[in-house]
Amino acid sequence: MKKYILNKNYWTPILFLGIMVFSMIFTACDNSDSSEGGGEITISKVFLEDVNSSVPDREVTFARLGQLLRIEGSGFKGLKKVYINGYSTYFNVVFVSNTSMLVSVSADTPTLDADPSVRNTIRFANDSNETIYSFEIRSAKPAITNISNTLPNPGETITVYGSGLTEVSKVVFPGNVETTTGITSDEDGEFFTVVVPAGVSEDGGSLFVQSSNGGVYSPAYFNFKKGVLLNFDGKGSHGYWGTATSMIQPGDLASAALGTGNTSQGKYVPHRPARIASFDAAKNRCSEVWTAGNGVDDWRAQLTPYIPASTSLSKVALQFDIYVPNEWKDSGFLKICLINNFNGGEWTGACYNYVPWIVDGKSTAFQTTGWTTVTIPLNKLYTWSKEEFTFEAVLAYREAATYKNFGFYFENSDIKLQNVTGNASEVEFASKATNVSVYTDNWRIVSLATPVYNDFEN
Repeated sequence: MKKYILNKNYWTPILFLGIMVFSMIFTACDNSDSSEGGGEITISKVFLEDVNSSVPDREVTFARLGQLLRIEGSGFKGLKKVYINGYSTYFNVVFVSNTSMLVSVSADTPTLDADPSVRNTIRFANDSNETIYSFEIRSAKPAITNISNTLPNPGETITVYGSGLTEVSKVVFPGNVETTTGITSDEDGEFFTVVVPAGVSEDGGSLFVQSSNGGVYSPAYFNFKKGVLLNFDGKGSHGYWGTATSMIQPGDLASAALGTGNTSQGKYVPHRPARIASFDAAKNRCSEVWTAGNGVDDWRAQLTPYIPASTSLSKVALQFDIYVPNEWKDSGFLKICLINNFNGGEWTGACYNYVPWIVDGKSTAFQTTGWTTVTIPLNKLYTWSKEEFTFEAVLAYREAATYKNFGFYFENSDIKLQNVTGNASEVEFASKATNVSVYTDNWRIVSLATPVYNDFEN
């Protein structure tokens, strides 16, 4: 008869998981059954219990809300109360010995709003003694969801949006350019502003942000000038032909300084050039602007050294900078055309319609004070929006096209809400004549890959 011996390491993660779940279930009970002891309490070490880590029992100097701690010391018998940042925290006496105990940091524990006298402390109390142990408590890991302008001029201020971005103390820009000044943090951690220093690498990359909640990276799209398809100032080639009213010619480009905060950078394209007073309702392809296309545009050679063709299309995006000085609402949109093969009005195919004034199903004025960056993942293009694809699909599609120009239409036709949201709806926005001014610049392809920041090195 064979005997099977289970390695103890097999059971360790299961045991820790069971302990964690069990200790989190009872989050509002009293600890009155812990009645023995009452002597002096000492704390020697604190460990983080994490079954998903390669180090499931790690000595730490801080913890986050919801995490399970193992505390070593002495005098835990008879423990009556544990206060983390002043918050009375449940612990299960089943997991308390005289020299060790388990306790979970409740999600209700205050962090930044804790009383300064108790912030970053754990207080242990029995009937006769108490001790206070200095220990940092952080909220959930910070995250970055958007950057107001990813190709700004040095000296300009950008806003970084996300969550948990509290008390930002340092920002490291591509090229390892570090700044600790010119930073203003939102007290709720939803954004911070920072002045962009000189010397940021034109190879681009991620921002690294250090906050009171720890470190976090942005996607690797900041200052990625290698990905610029067209900036109307020498990067990329502007394509144009014929005499159609819709075709934006070099003479239609503008260069007057525009914008507050983040300003224009040389030449840019007005999607309603000065020679056109307004666009009629129910019209498509009101204006069009293109790259040079055949024999000039080579996305594979330009981009794949930095964004491999095997990259998930959800991790590759088009970015462009936009300036809309007056309210844009009710009518009009930008059609992004992957190749020159559209008549106008399409909501299918290798294109995407950008309608920033439809928010939560309603017409809402869109306006900017300065130039701001729009990010559109390439899997939002209708052809590739239903399944998983890689960047190779887009590259091959363009290479097989008869006309390889990439470009934008301004369109002014009726809009069905279901085409915008992808959900069934009877709502339709009837087009109106419009004289809105919409400007774009710095068309570029960028990576959305985001480095993972770990609180601890394994």
